[in-house]
Amino acid sequence: MLKIEKLTKIYPGEPPVNALSDISLEMTEGLFGLLGPNGAGKSTLMKILAGLLEPTSGRVTLDGADLSNPQNRLRHFERLGYLPQDFGFHSHLTGERMLGFLLELKGVTGPKGRKALVSELLERVNLADSANRKLREYSGGMRQRLGIAQALAGDPRLVIVDEPTAGLDPEERLRFYRLLAELAVGRIILLSTHIVEDVATVCPKFAVIRKGKLVALTTPRDARESLKGQIFEGVVEQSNLDTIREEYFVTQAMVYDGANKVRLFLEKGSPPADFECVPPTLEDAYFISMKTENHLMGTGLNKASGGVL
Repeated sequence: MLKIEKLTKIYPGEPPVNALSDISLEMTEGLFGLLGPNGAGKSTLMKILAGLLEPTSGRVTLDGADLSNPQNRLRHFERLGYLPQDFGFHSHLTGERMLGFLLELKGVTGPKGRKALVSELLERVNLADSANRKLREYSGGMRQRLGIAQALAGDPRLVIVDEPTAGLDPEERLRFYRLLAELAVGRIILLSTHIVEDVATVCPKFAVIRKGKLVALTTPRDARESLKGQIFEGVVEQSNLDTIREEYFVTQAMVYDGANKVRLFLEKGSPPADFECVPPTLEDAYFISMKTENHLMGTGLNKASGGVL
């Protein structure tokens, strides 16, 4: 189990920046999603969990080992796989040579030697047929899978992936989802993202961070169920869109077939004419969680301690 207790990170300055405020979470084996907009504090949390950044206060334990202890931290590095948001590759190298170079830097080898381990990892992420292609010829999805291959070296207990599907096309994203789901057996995988679809597809449980604070801890199903009967959808003329936004809590407004299709959250009262009640989506729940504390308090979205969105 990965346990985060009252984690706070304050960057000094005038004024100081409170990047994380009193974050507490527990993660067991499997996929866990960390959802929030850019600048919410997700990357700061990832860096602390990876041992790259010291928290201002609070602590992190992995299977009972306190990571603030120097000996435990050294052991943690051996049990950690990390795929940061911006992972640099040497484009003139082949996939096989690049992965071998990364494993050498990490000091990781296998029972049959490093070359055999490289082949095994490339096979695992479905890149064996592209081992001798240069990285400049790799697609974005292939590069991400190579990044996962290096993160898996040493059979880590905890794997952290930060914004892994940004820039991937739909087919590559689905392929990456399947890979993450397969790799989550027997280990903890923390998926940090601002893409709601990532969490909805692969994470049985997730947390939402906003402005460095934990605003929700829930499951995709519970998040949707909590809004049942409170999401309405209708078509709105462009000239009336601003009025609807002023009078109602609009969660989404999309142009569909040349018309403005609007979804709104209505806890009580009547919706506009011609709006009908529709099944909630995880996007609805997420956008509501990004609104003001008054809305959160009114809908239970701030039940971060085991609650639902």
